Amino acid sequence: MLLTGITGLYIAQSVIGGITWTALPALMREADVPLDRIGLVSLIALPWVLKFLWAPMVERYRLPKTGGNRSGAIVLFGGLISIFGLILSGSLDPSGWMPLFAILTVVAFAASTVDIACDGFAVQSLASGHHGWANAAQVGGAYLGSALGGGLFLYLVGTSDWQIATWAMAAVLLLLGLPFLLVASRMPSEARREHVPSLLHALRRPLLRRGLFAAGTFVVAQKVSLGMIGPFLVDQGLDLKTIGLINGSGSLVIGSAAALVGGACVRAWGARPVLILALVLQACLLSLLAAASLTGAFSVPIMIMIAITSSSGVMAFGFVALYAQFMRLSDPRQAGVDFTLFQCCDAAVSIIGGVVAGHIAEAFGYGVFFSAAAALALAVVPLIARVSADDHSGHPSNDRGVTPGSGAR
Repeated sequence: MLLTGITGLYIAQSVIGGITWTALPALMREADVPLDRIGLVSLIALPWVLKFLWAPMVERYRLPKTGGNRSGAIVLFGGLISIFGLILSGSLDPSGWMPLFAILTVVAFAASTVDIACDGFAVQSLASGHHGWANAAQVGGAYLGSALGGGLFLYLVGTSDWQIATWAMAAVLLLLGLPFLLVASRMPSEARREHVPSLLHALRRPLLRRGLFAAGTFVVAQKVSLGMIGPFLVDQGLDLKTIGLINGSGSLVIGSAAALVGGACVRAWGARPVLILALVLQACLLSLLAAASLTGAFSVPIMIMIAITSSSGVMAFGFVALYAQFMRLSDPRQAGVDFTLFQCCDAAVSIIGGVVAGHIAEAFGYGVFFSAAAALALAVVPLIARVSADDHSGHPSNDRGVTPGSGAR
C-alpha cells in the first residue's frame, strides 16, 4: 500500500508535466506559435528549479521536532491547488499562452511542493532494500503519467476539445492522490526528532556536491532535445491525435519497459555503465533525427519510432540509474531537502536547455539542432564516467555518518 500511494503521486506529478512540456508545445505549434516562443514553455519549470529555497521549511513542517508526520497535509493542500489550476486552465484558450503560462506556473509551484514531501516520505519510510522499487515507481510513474498527460490528453484534445481534456486530467489527479492520503493517515502520530533540516547540512557533504554535478551533466545531454520532438513531428505533418497516440503508447509501453530494463541493469552492472550507455544510445538516435530532417530519407513511421525511442525508451533507461543515485545520496533525516537539490539541478538544466533549444531550432533548423544535441551527448560521456557512482551495487560510500535507509521506520 505504501508503494501504491507513492507511485500514485509520481504519476500525478508527471500528468502535470506531460500536459505542460509535451502536449502544450504541440498545441502551440498547431496554433502557429513560433518555436522560440514554444521554447519559453520551459520557464514554467521555474518552481522545480527554485523549490530548494523552500524545501527546508517544508521538511521542518513535515517533520516537526515532536509530533506526527505531516506529509498528508502537504499533499492534500498542494493537490487541491493543482486540481483547481487545471480546471481554471480548461477555461482558457491554449493559443493565448501568457495567462495559461501563469496558471500552470502556480500549478507547478504546488506540484513541486508536494514532490518535496513525497520524495522525503519515500526515502524515509522505505528501507534501503526497497529503494529500487521506489526508483521504479519514480521513473515508471513518470512515464505512465506522461502517457496520460502527454498522450491521452492530446488524444482527448484532438477528439473533443481543450476544456474537456483538461478537466478530465483534473479528475485523474484527484483519483491518483487518494491512495497516498490513506497511507499518510496511518503514519505514527507521535515522534521526536533531533536533526533540523537545512541546505547548509546538505551542501557541506562532498558526495552530494559530486552528485549535483553528475546530475547537471547527464540531464543537459539527455533532455535538451525533448521539447523540440513534438514540434518536429507537427512540422512533419502529423496531427495532434496521432502525436497523442504516439506519446501515450511510447510512454506507457516503451518508457515503462525501459525503466524496468534500466533497473535490472543498474542492479547487475551498477549505475555508471547504465548512464554511459544511455548517453551513447541517445546520441545515435538524435543523429538519426538529424539525418531525417536534413535528408528527408526516412519514412514517417521510422521517424516516429526513432522519436519515441529517444524521448521515452532511452530517457527512462538512463534516469533509473540517475534517480537511484539521488535516493542513495540523500540523508533520510532531511531527504526532502537533499533529493530536492538534485531535482532542482535537473529542472534548472532543463529550463536553460529548453530555451536555448527553441532558439537554435528556430534559427538553424531541426537538422542542425539535433546534430548538436547528439554531439553534446557524446561529449559528456567522459565527464559522467568520472563523476558518477562506481560502486557495483549502486551504493556509494557515504559521508554523512548514517547508512542509506537508516531513517526507515
